[in-house]
Amino acid sequence: MISTENRKPKTENRSRAGRPREHCGVFGVYGHPDAARLTYFGLYALQHRGQESCGIVTGDGCRLITHRGLGLVPEVFNQELLEKLPGSHAIGHVRYSTSGSTLLINAQPFVVQHGGQMLAIGHNGTLTNARQIRRRLEESGSIFQSTMDTEVIVHLMAKHWNKGLVESLAAALAEVEGSYSLVLATADRVLAARDPRGFRPLSLGVLNGAWVAASETCAFDLVQADYLREVEPGEIVVMDRDGLHSVKPFAPQPPRHCIFEFIYFARPDSRVFGKSVYKVRKRLGACLAREHPVEGDLVMPFPDSGTYAALGFADVMDMPFEMGVIRNHYVGRTFIQPSQTMRDFSVRVKLNPVREILKDKRVVVVEDSIIRGTTTRSRVKSLREAGAKEVILLVSCPPHRFPCYYGIDFSSKGELIASSQNVNQIRDFLGLDYLGYLSVDSMVEATELEPKNFCLSCFTGDYPVPIEADFSKTCFEEDICAPGKIEPEAACER
Repeated sequence: MISTENRKPKTENRSRAGRPREHCGVFGVYGHPDAARLTYFGLYALQHRGQESCGIVTGDGCRLITHRGLGLVPEVFNQELLEKLPGSHAIGHVRYSTSGSTLLINAQPFVVQHGGQMLAIGHNGTLTNARQIRRRLEESGSIFQSTMDTEVIVHLMAKHWNKGLVESLAAALAEVEGSYSLVLATADRVLAARDPRGFRPLSLGVLNGAWVAASETCAFDLVQADYLREVEPGEIVVMDRDGLHSVKPFAPQPPRHCIFEFIYFARPDSRVFGKSVYKVRKRLGACLAREHPVEGDLVMPFPDSGTYAALGFADVMDMPFEMGVIRNHYVGRTFIQPSQTMRDFSVRVKLNPVREILKDKRVVVVEDSIIRGTTTRSRVKSLREAGAKEVILLVSCPPHRFPCYYGIDFSSKGELIASSQNVNQIRDFLGLDYLGYLSVDSMVEATELEPKNFCLSCFTGDYPVPIEADFSKTCFEEDICAPGKIEPEAACER
């Protein structure tokens, strides 16, 4: 294996306090002469799903070549690096850590060598029994290189390696629980796999005879691939010189798609779970208008999270749609911190109110979600200071009252404002005149899919996959992030 890993010091994380954070995005291509560059653009399209680290692994039939780094795709890769990643197939990954801290060793794709073969894996999701499996494997002699739950998959594969690649993967996945959409690469093949309940999206495309897989179809649009179909829940897809092959080793399970993909995570120009994200978000806004037909002088989003639901609400209510705050698209990874007299700078540096639009107006704001409430509170305050007479907030999903254990970063109930406060209390905390949430039934109705197809656990507390008793400890660093064992800036953020 050849590695050109980026070992620059860890850069400062983007502040996303009060907002849910993206999980991960995966991309794979087989049979294209410029596979590395294609994967680079695929990851660029999926950047919204992970902003901490990224990586690309290519195969040329004999070996795997990898480059990974901390940061955004264009920060980690350049023309010179892409030229050092030869081969006609590749996989790539953008990461936000839901398991394992922000260390280069946790960047994906994760590459191992076993039995004279090399294997790379990229994972979107969270394995809910990874801690239990890891303990068992360590007790039997396994040595782990990272703190990711993903690594347990390759250790389990190693125990079945003599059965063959696909069979060892199926045997490994039979032991894990939780959510996963995977891309894997060997020196001569690319595989894509999805958990039997289909928590996370994963689609297949074709480009001039090459096969492509991606977390979202917006990646196909950028590289000009044609959408083929979704990887089915429980399916393993093999791409090799003989074409595309499908293996379905698991008994069918009730689907449990993450509805938050429609509400927040996926790009609006993507198609996930068979539906247009853009259209679903507009229907969410229309449902808000039916449940909360409040009057105002204008409807606005906080860009870009509530934009499309706000459009749907404005259409039904026949109210003017305005961009009452303007987003600064040039905010970098770091900036010089202001003096204490500059209040709420972290909010204002990204979103600035348009006073001429807001002054003396009854403002209806449409948001996609409220998680911790801290960011929303600062944003509402900025509208008041810009002269808004009333601030009404409508949320295009129900209150988040329960942790997510399947790939979203709010894994502690204490992080969720709605877990301990009712709607009126949240309204007062945020400084609003009115607060309205969308009901569970209307949220599901907007997708035009069956309610039984979705995981709604963060709203209802009904978890479709068992959770380990100690899963609230969402990483494996207990034994390595004690003082003196690793550098302070690399320590786990627990």
